[in-house]
Amino acid sequence: MAGVAQKKIYKYKKVLSNPSRWEVVLKEIRTLVDMALTSPLQDDSINQAPLEIVSKLLSENTNLTTQEHENIIVAIAPLLENNHPPPDLCEFFCKHCRERPRSMVVIEVFTPVVQRILKHNMDFGKCPRLRLFTQEYILALNELNAGMEVVKKFIQSMHGPTGHCPHPRVLPNLVAVCLAAIYSCYEEFINSRDNSPSLKEIRNGCQQPCDRKPTLPLRLLHPSPDLVSQEATLSEARLKSVVVASSEIHVEVERTSTATPAPAASAGDDSEPSLIDCLMVSPACSTMSIELGPQADRTLACHVEILKLLSDYDDWRPSLASLLQPIPFPKEALAHEKFTKELKYVIQRFAEDPRQEVHSCLLSVRAGKDGWFQLYSPGGVACDDDGELFASMVHILMGSCYKTKKFLLSLAENKLGPCMLLALRGNQTMVEILCLMLEYNIIDNNDTQLQIISTLESTEVGKRMYEQLCDRQRELKELQRKGGPTRLTLPSKSTDADLARLLSSGSFGNLENLSLAFTNVTSACAEHLIKLPSLKQLNLWSTQFGDAGLRLLSEHLTMLQVLNLCETPVTDAGLLALSSMKSLCSLNMNSTKLSADTYEDLKAKLPNLKEVDVRYTEAW
Repeated sequence: MAGVAQKKIYKYKKVLSNPSRWEVVLKEIRTLVDMALTSPLQDDSINQAPLEIVSKLLSENTNLTTQEHENIIVAIAPLLENNHPPPDLCEFFCKHCRERPRSMVVIEVFTPVVQRILKHNMDFGKCPRLRLFTQEYILALNELNAGMEVVKKFIQSMHGPTGHCPHPRVLPNLVAVCLAAIYSCYEEFINSRDNSPSLKEIRNGCQQPCDRKPTLPLRLLHPSPDLVSQEATLSEARLKSVVVASSEIHVEVERTSTATPAPAASAGDDSEPSLIDCLMVSPACSTMSIELGPQADRTLACHVEILKLLSDYDDWRPSLASLLQPIPFPKEALAHEKFTKELKYVIQRFAEDPRQEVHSCLLSVRAGKDGWFQLYSPGGVACDDDGELFASMVHILMGSCYKTKKFLLSLAENKLGPCMLLALRGNQTMVEILCLMLEYNIIDNNDTQLQIISTLESTEVGKRMYEQLCDRQRELKELQRKGGPTRLTLPSKSTDADLARLLSSGSFGNLENLSLAFTNVTSACAEHLIKLPSLKQLNLWSTQFGDAGLRLLSEHLTMLQVLNLCETPVTDAGLLALSSMKSLCSLNMNSTKLSADTYEDLKAKLPNLKEVDVRYTEAW
């Protein structure tokens, strides 16, 4: 019996191989489908073979009208209720979704097909066209008048009316579709960067090397040293502005900076590490201004919205947090402000969830790899809210089993700068964190402890909590009586107001080394700096400190020995004023608007100047 049915199928296959009139072909397709449906045989090949025949027929006849498209889809629809479409048929369905997204065929025929795909175990790696078909179907729903409302109803139908989804494969399959779609939005830029073929080119046959577009000329500029002090050196590789343009994506890489503290103390030096080693917070890895093409923008918005919808279901949230914990997005997406701003809703849902299995996924999946906790911290690549989301993450983690010395140690080692910056701005969670660090003796460095104390005393809530802490620990009072710190590092992204608030909170008469590197301070902070009588080393690397501030410093800080002005907007007008600072022995003017004449003048008037960096200036 099976052999008879198989012979009939191949007979129809032969008849359909050279169609002359599509009316006849369509009739034969319907007959073929009816035969497969009415056959008493329980054999997968009986149902799958007609789909493969139609799939081959369509691949060999691409010049079909829209009506012929729809007639064929309607004819084979009964077979699709219990069978996955073959790859070539998926390509045909994708084309129909793109060309006629408002067709009723999409809603009436494709919906049960996609639902079946998502509910079953699916290896999209082996069946990428099924994933692409699902993606195109969702985009077609988004093109309807109601747009995302239709997509939302589809997601609801996949979850079901109860509090728990009865189909465990739906969530991972939906996430796989969303991740692939989001990656495709940045695919052209990624491939243009490394000159590799795109998925579309692979499907259509990769171009020959001579046909491929040339590699983009990205310019890597000089590393710039930082003369912070004689005991610590920082090095950096910066990327100046690079513009990449294509038909689908426009990217401007404004600046990439990485700061790596590297202490260089002399042999036998038993002194504690400097605050620069303890507190220096690297700036954001990259700041990208990305403009997607219209189609890519719609695709991105639709699938990010789906991730947001998925995060609203309580039963899906733990698995979704686990799936996204490794951060399975291209780095171009994480550097795209629009993407991270939209995705922030999902991360907030994880942070607000009281279940440990959910909010623990905010942490990195393994040591040495960033997690959402790191990416949304102040200075992180995705942070756009001055640390509000980071503070809420810390709050929920501290409220669970993470309220341990181990977690505090991790914060002290990696995120002390952001914690101090937010505490300086009055965030109660961060004030509590700093108090706990002092109470549990997490910080060994006296200068760092004194800076934390000054930070706490700069706000009313911090002052109150610190007084309560001092009542429990007399040692802190004794430490404070010894005077202020000798070294101080302001966290990255701090402002003039943050510096003023900190310096007004305690005694800094002993301060000798101050680093404001990678902060947002300007010349306005000079009026506070000149009140530091013992200051010998000042680091202004990559700030907006200008000529007006330099002139004020030169009049009051005559004992300054080390000054770093690397990548600041200073010009000859301000640099000439430094000639009165006779104690200067180390001066970094790398990447400033220094002229050769001004440099010669400074060398003649500063006899103690031994270390000078004038690279990437006119004097170089």
